[in-house]
Amino acid sequence: DEMAKMYIMGKYTEKAYLGFLKDPTTDRKAAVEKLTNAAGGKMLSMDIVRGPYDFIVVAEMQNFETFAAIKLAVESSGAVRDLVGLEAMDLTNAAKKAGELTGNYKAPGQ
Repeated sequence: DEMAKMYIMGKYTEKAYLGFLKDPTTDRKAAVEKLTNAAGGKMLSMDIVRGPYDFIVVAEMQNFETFAAIKLAVESSGAVRDLVGLEAMDLTNAAKKAGELTGNYKAPGQ
């Protein structure tokens, strides 16, 4: 079974920041890797980033539903919000399929 490659971005909450202040050496990569492994996936990388999100994780997992389960588990902890999962896809296959569908759609008024 082929794994889906996911790019996961999220933001830490005030609850997480309080935890970082309490224990600045906490290893978030280890925690994320443990969760990803428990879900049957594999974490490839994790970076803390500047910008609209606080972290980006690259992972392989069975499917999007696995990401959805991770999102529910992590966001329900109160430490993370706005967890977004982007699934890598094959543009060539999508374009081929779109070419096959083109004649099957009529725009409104046509």
